[in-house]
Amino acid sequence: MVSAGDFRNGVTFEMEGNVYQIIEFQHVKPGKGAAFVRAKIKNVIAGSVVEKTFNPNDKYPTAFIERKEMEYSYNDGDLYYFMDPESYELIPVNSSDLGDNFKFVKENMVCKILSYKGNVFGIEPPTFVELQVTQTDPGFKGDTATNATKPATLETGAEIRVPLFIDEGEMIRIDTRTGEYMERA
Repeated sequence: MVSAGDFRNGVTFEMEGNVYQIIEFQHVKPGKGAAFVRAKIKNVIAGSVVEKTFNPNDKYPTAFIERKEMEYSYNDGDLYYFMDPESYELIPVNSSDLGDNFKFVKENMVCKILSYKGNVFGIEPPTFVELQVTQTDPGFKGDTATNATKPATLETGAEIRVPLFIDEGEMIRIDTRTGEYMERA
């Protein structure tokens, strides 16, 4: 059990049949009346974020979210299969549970599978990935301004903006959290 007075960033707990994670919290002691805790909480399964106030004495059951590293094997329609490196068991994950940043993952990459009570609800790809640029327009000399970019298609099919000096066939590093070009690999 975790009490609202003990909330910290990253703490996960169950409330009203859902699993929430604390994003931000603030202990408020007004000059008049009782103290309370104002928190920004994220529903880890649905992804929605709400702001809620709690009585510091409220208690909630702690939720344990399992994060397990698995290797992405292949996809078959709407199912994406991940292999457990210890047991070599394939686990299917529905495409609706993947998230937007999964477009940067290619086969045989290791991802973190997020599950709660055995139910998979999300995938965390590696923070940085190295991918090849398969299609982009050539950059012309003199065609520059500060931080000028152009669209590029990567080997996974994802489209991002890259600097003008990047050519087709080059390997680049991408931050999967923001989807931005970082550097040449």
